[in-house]
Formats: sequence, C-alpha cells, structure tokens
Amino acid sequence: QVQPVESGGGLVQAGGSLRLSCAASGSIFSITVMGWYRQAPGKERELVAKITRGGRTTYADSAKGRFTISRDNAKNTVYLQMNSMKPDDTGVYYCAADSINSGRLWGQGTQVTVSS
Repeated sequence: QVQPVESGGGLVQAGGSLRLSCAASGSIFSITVMGWYRQAPGKERELVAKITRGGRTTYADSAKGRFTISRDNAKNTVYLQMNSMKPDDTGVYYCAADSINSGRLWGQGTQVTVSS
C-alpha cells in the first residue's frame, strides 16, 4: 500500500516562499501521477499542481508562474516550491499519489498559512 507523507508546511508572510515535500512509501513502482491539492477553509479541495512519472506538469491558473512542482522518481518524492506567496494560498495542502494498483491515495495534509 502506497502511503504519501507530506512535510514543509508552516507560516509565511505574503511575498515569501515555502517548499513542500511528499515521500511515498510502499509499492513505489505502481505510482504514476503525483500531485498537490489545496483545501481552503469552507472550500472544496482543488488541484494546485501535478506531475507524471515522465515529468509532464499541470498547474492551476493560480499557481502558474509562482509555483514549481518537481519529482525525484528514485526517491518517489515530489516537491512543491512556492514563491511570491499570497494570503489566498492559505489552506491545507494534500499530497496525492495515483497508484495503478490502489487508485488515488492521500497524505494527511500539511497546513500552509500566508499572512498579509
């Protein structure tokens, strides 16, 4: 069973940067896409960015030009570098790993708070 584990959340001022990491343990060779989703208070969970095993990336419009997703397949780890952060980036960030055996598996989430 694949289990994503996030790290790197915290409090940052507007304009600052944070880097999130997500390591997926278990049947790592079954993982295809890994991504980051955000859930703001009172809102639904939404895609921030995702990356395929081959390195193809997809970003939400709100993340384009500010966030960068990258992946280390050897470590089965995905990173989200967030720059020029805004208060609207506040929320719980969840890592998702799509496994061909188990479907989409979620991490426990990490809180990101951007103060104005």
